[in-house]
Amino acid sequence: MVASRSLAAALLVFTVGCGSSGPRPAAPAAPAAPAAEAEPAEPAEPAAPTKPAPPGAARPRPEATRPSQETIDRLEAIYAARTDSIRQRYHPADAAFMSGMIGHHAQALVMSALAPTNGASRPVQTMSARIINAQNDEITVMQRWLRDRDLPVVEFEIRDGHLMLSGGEHHHHMPGMLSDEQLEELRNARGAEFDRLFLTYMIQHHEGAVTMVHDLFETDGAAQGDFVFKLASDIQADQGSEIDRMQRMLDAMNLDRI
Repeated sequence: MVASRSLAAALLVFTVGCGSSGPRPAAPAAPAAPAAEAEPAEPAEPAAPTKPAPPGAARPRPEATRPSQETIDRLEAIYAARTDSIRQRYHPADAAFMSGMIGHHAQALVMSALAPTNGASRPVQTMSARIINAQNDEITVMQRWLRDRDLPVVEFEIRDGHLMLSGGEHHHHMPGMLSDEQLEELRNARGAEFDRLFLTYMIQHHEGAVTMVHDLFETDGAAQGDFVFKLASDIQADQGSEIDRMQRMLDAMNLDRI
């Protein structure tokens, strides 16, 4: 009897333990499979080095877009208007200087043209040729300056050693210009006497041109344009240099006569 009770009690304990709702220990997780090793990537090929452009080579430029004809016409009209405006900006003294200097230079051409026919020495003929070349060029640009501004243009003609001026405002007796008597004396001189008179009178003539430039620069508001200022400055410098050279030549001639 006692043995039966003991067996029953043991069965009861076993039954209660098996029917319990308590948490059960989790089963151990299976070990993770080792990750597959990635295959190493192939190294990229190095980029080809850029060759520097050779010196002076033209760089590529973006393709230009041609403006419309309307834009071109408008820009050309603006340019023409500004050009006309610049040309019209001059002082009356600028125009008077140009006109007067054309006539002044023209008389120097008359004087210089006598050198080959009147037996001038080689140094004097060289000097006269320099004067003809330089002053012919300056006459051309001064006439163009007047013409571009629709101003009267001084024209000249040399006939048989005589000067005739026409057009514009010109003066026969500007500073340094020779009188008719002095010109006639020079025409009739020959050889060494011509050399002496030519140098004496051309120094006088050049000094007159330098005076004309000085008077222009002294006029308030004159020679403000680049062209007029540069031309006048060049005349002053060139003729000043030639005065010094001719004076040395004249001094040497006077020493030889002593």
